[in-house]
Amino acid sequence: MGAIGGSIESVTLDGRTFAVQADQEIQRKLGGFENEVITNGDGTGRLVKTRVPFQIDGLAVETDDGAGDQEFLQELANRNTFWPFTITFASGSIYQGSAQLTGEMQASSQNATTAVNVMGSGSMTKQ
Repeated sequence: MGAIGGSIESVTLDGRTFAVQADQEIQRKLGGFENEVITNGDGTGRLVKTRVPFQIDGLAVETDDGAGDQEFLQELANRNTFWPFTITFASGSIYQGSAQLTGEMQASSQNATTAVNVMGSGSMTKQ
């Protein structure tokens, strides 16, 4: 069987589950190390490993004004701590980590969605 792509089914942010816009294309970074090879003057090289956090960019989650979803998202961003995060893909794969919202959050009144980016402490792991 080949790879399965498609819609993200949902994300859960500190225990609250949000539907994700079906045609949303996100970018996923599991976290861990990014590598760079630096050349020495004598032609040899050395490896520099930089630890990077996990990251999800480009999410558009459904936000219901009646349920206070945008206020909940802002409250998460206001915290000084990381909180539990999970994301469920069309393939059935579920990833989890300890996260925080990053960057600008803007709610769309037309689409009833809010654009969010998530970064986490350490790596995102598959359940």
